[in-house]
Amino acid sequence: MENRTYKETWDLDVFFKGGSESEAFRHYLDEIKVSLHQFNENVPYINSMNSLQEVLEQYKDVSEKMDEASAFVECLKAQNTADKKASMLEIELTSLFAKLDNALTVMDQKMVEIPDQEWNDGLANDSLRELSFVLNERRNRAKELLSVQEEMLIQSLAVDGYHSWGQMYDEIVSKMTIPVQQEGEVKNFSVGQAYNKFSDPNREVRKYVFEEWEKAWAKEADLLTRTLNHLAGFRLSTYEKRGWSDVLKEPLALNRMKSETLQMMWSTIEKYKEPLIKYLKRKAELLNVDQLSWYDLDAPVGKVESTVSYQEGAEFILKHFGQFGEKLTKFTERAFTEQWIEAEDRPQKAPGGFCTSFPESEQSRIFMTYSGTPTNVSTLAHELGHAYHQEAMKGVHPLNSFYAMNVAETASTFAELIVSNAAVQEAQTKEEKIALLEEKLQSSVAMFMNIHARFLFETSFYEERKKGWVSTERLNELMTEAQKRAYCGALKEYHPHFWASKLHFYITDYPFYNFPYTFGYLFSLGIYAKALEEGSTFEEKYIALLKDTGSMTVEQLASKHLNVDLTKQAFWENGLQMVTKEVDDFLELTKDLI
Repeated sequence: MENRTYKETWDLDVFFKGGSESEAFRHYLDEIKVSLHQFNENVPYINSMNSLQEVLEQYKDVSEKMDEASAFVECLKAQNTADKKASMLEIELTSLFAKLDNALTVMDQKMVEIPDQEWNDGLANDSLRELSFVLNERRNRAKELLSVQEEMLIQSLAVDGYHSWGQMYDEIVSKMTIPVQQEGEVKNFSVGQAYNKFSDPNREVRKYVFEEWEKAWAKEADLLTRTLNHLAGFRLSTYEKRGWSDVLKEPLALNRMKSETLQMMWSTIEKYKEPLIKYLKRKAELLNVDQLSWYDLDAPVGKVESTVSYQEGAEFILKHFGQFGEKLTKFTERAFTEQWIEAEDRPQKAPGGFCTSFPESEQSRIFMTYSGTPTNVSTLAHELGHAYHQEAMKGVHPLNSFYAMNVAETASTFAELIVSNAAVQEAQTKEEKIALLEEKLQSSVAMFMNIHARFLFETSFYEERKKGWVSTERLNELMTEAQKRAYCGALKEYHPHFWASKLHFYITDYPFYNFPYTFGYLFSLGIYAKALEEGSTFEEKYIALLKDTGSMTVEQLASKHLNVDLTKQAFWENGLQMVTKEVDDFLELTKDLI
């Protein structure tokens, strides 16, 4: 591998020069509108499997173009939260997606009207066989919806009455600043920059930032309460009209997952929380506190001698991806070389990280804020895993490329495991090994406790929202109750305004944007164990698994590629036992430090 210098900023000009002022992008949007209009015109005339196939070809074109445009705008907004024109482009695209959704609603209903015999015969033909799972899924789901006119009305009203509330959240957060003490003076940090301070080794800094963090979210709480209530209210009203009483019906369907699988996952996790409680107690002892508070959860234990530069982080990732497979390594080298990654630490960037796909250009873009911590390296590997998943789906029909959120975390978590495990194994000192192992356990706490708290909160919130408005005070209570249960009472101070600070509660595309992370984490542990067992020969099987993620239920996927039953406790225990082993290693390494 050549020695190259990797830049920390991404290249968006390769798609459309000029950012939010791009004339090329303006023309592209005009092309989309023409294609979308043609698609809308033809959908109502579906009356046979042949006419359906013709419309599906049009859908392929318009879908890829719209996803390309959406990815571009998402990147513009993230790189500069003050880019008002990007926000206006997002609003324009939201309207276009609503029109596409309306057309798909009509298409789905037209599929219902095709006689069963003709339907089954049509799917048996080579031309449509590859889409049979998704088309059957859409047809069956359409049978549970309201009339076409009613569903189209809901989608039209959602532009200003639902999605706009999610955009309101983004607007509020973009204007927030958190005062942070740095180098003897107080500086106003963006939400994303302030969040990084929760891993500061100085407890006074963490405590100060947390207190200011809580104050900042409390200041916006009334408006965020209104936002969250309106989002939930719109969703619940829609469910009620459709006759759906279970708020988990939609998220389970979207994740192609049985209720039995979800319940088995959480019940098994609750049985295995005791080792994590031991870890939290040991961490408190190492930090010289009686009991951890929320702002201690990401505090470092042990010491890594120096920060890891972006260049060093990239080289480390490439080195260890190389031990897994040649295709993953070549792909990752391309991502670094062609500037697919926006990692620079600067003001006015959006918080968090993501990976987005440009399907027409067959590229991805990764967004994060890199500050040189081991966590940053793991996050970078995580997002590169997402990009590789999208790479594996190249050439797949758009209808088969929409994999559920829970398996969307498969490749990302797998990539993160490769890097984080390698970091522990290559640690130069005992202290460094403790620090890196503790980073991994922080992730386990996040997946099995933090995510569990989010799930418990959202479940309780929706049940109360069915009865009426949920106040700011009650949201704080529900959040604290959920955290206490999820963390088994192991913390001294909790984060009452977490419901306000977590973007995931305000995402309109997916309800319950929480449990899929935990599923993906444990699912990836099973895949990782398989990769260790089979070595580099596993890469082709891995790619085959990723390709199937858009055209199977998760239970079918696990059965075909891992030969396991997700509704049984054994699968979940295998992953949790790996985490238990890491806790044991941590306790052994730190026993002489207290």
